Amino acid sequence: MSDRAAPVVLVAPSGTGKTTLASRLIDGSGPYVFSVSATTREPRDGERDGIDYHFLEPKEFGDRVDEGWFAEWAPVHDHMYGTPRSELDAASARGEHVVLDIDVQGASQIRASVPDAKLIFVLPPSVDIMLARLINRGTEEPESIARRLESAVVELQAVPDFDYVVVNDDLDECVSKIRNIVEGQEPPAFHEQDAEQMRREIVELLEGYYNMYRQDSE
Repeated sequence: MSDRAAPVVLVAPSGTGKTTLASRLIDGSGPYVFSVSATTREPRDGERDGIDYHFLEPKEFGDRVDEGWFAEWAPVHDHMYGTPRSELDAASARGEHVVLDIDVQGASQIRASVPDAKLIFVLPPSVDIMLARLINRGTEEPESIARRLESAVVELQAVPDFDYVVVNDDLDECVSKIRNIVEGQEPPAFHEQDAEQMRREIVELLEGYYNMYRQDSE
């Protein structure tokens, strides 16, 4: 392991299993941890400041953005969320890799503020499997699934900007691939045209999905 343990940034379209992958990395063997994020939302029952989140007033959050306090930050559902640089520095000093489950915008900010971070884009095995996972959640309305598919089209355009790409066709195997990348082993081969083909398939799927939704709504 290097003298400084680099953050591990996971980005993926909805339905890829990114959150499950991040949790499995943390729960398994190895020096992987989540950071304590900052937010402007109110604490929920049982949440503790500095343990679950750093709870900040909107003005204080904005001031800290201006001060460069965050490695990455973004608005989410009318509130602000961000990753304090101090969390990354403290984990690195302990030899631990902070696992960040964030979006393309956040990954771009991490790239600029933490150049040695490992940026990993996670793909589903296929568009059909990704859609099936979204539908099988049972919590997504058709229009919500369509929005997630639209986001996937944009996210997949960013694949060339990432250091590594892995396919989550088997959870344990994908976790192993990510660990190998962090440990400096050769990543699995990937061709960027595969991501572009997946993007085109989603565009075609969206056209049919929207038409189906319109017919159901009439």
